[in-house]
Amino acid sequence: MAAERERAPHLQVVGGRDVALDKDSDRPLFKQIADSLRARIVAGELAPGDKVPSETQLMESYRVARMTVRQALALLKAEGLLVAEHGRGVFVRARPVVRRVASDRFARRHREAGQAAFIAEAQGVGAPNVDELEVGYETAPPHVREALRLGPRGKVLARRRRYLLDGEPVELAETFVPAELAKGTPIEERHTGPGGVYARLEESGHHLAEFSEEVAARMPTPEERRRLRLPDGTPVLTVRRIAFRDDGVPVETTDTVKAAPAYVLEYRFPAE
Repeated sequence: MAAERERAPHLQVVGGRDVALDKDSDRPLFKQIADSLRARIVAGELAPGDKVPSETQLMESYRVARMTVRQALALLKAEGLLVAEHGRGVFVRARPVVRRVASDRFARRHREAGQAAFIAEAQGVGAPNVDELEVGYETAPPHVREALRLGPRGKVLARRRRYLLDGEPVELAETFVPAELAKGTPIEERHTGPGGVYARLEESGHHLAEFSEEVAARMPTPEERRRLRLPDGTPVLTVRRIAFRDDGVPVETTDTVKAAPAYVLEYRFPAE
């Protein structure tokens, strides 16, 4: 009977909620605690901005060592669900999620309404903003030359910026346009005007017909982590996009690095 009692899961109460930890499970205890806290966040029991119980409270609730609790919290920080504030504690991250609908974000109606893609997808989520904006001509890097079908010394106008939502950085972007298409247009200016670069290209007679995208995931570089204010272990999504004119000629390419916890990528495809 004693052995059976030792093998049985124990139930603890965390914030009024019964939680089962199975010490015989192959799943480590810290991951079980993370699962429990994650479920409360998803269910809204721990809302954005709420303070998470202290390490001591979690130790007492789950009857585990401090290191086990710290591993659980570190896992949720790496997923972008929690953020530590020095001297205050650990909180549910308040960062909203941007739903990036690939089939809609470049629709011409958004440009005609004066909305660039990020502005359109941020509607109803938070207040969008752009900073760290750099604009200038340069020799195209190799991957840009390939995407835009430029020669070895091909020149491009480069536009680099950081996107924020409610003051929190969520994305880094680099846009490249062939120099001959950008010269003498508002694309050279810091603020391109309503609808962004794509609207200015179409005003110049470059009717956009389609876009291609490559999506990948990786860990950020130290510089990306700093600029996006990412917790340790948080991955990023990368999207490389090419815009094609209706004659098949590529007229723009953009590389973006997105804070993975801040985005949901939605795709819809025809069945036929």
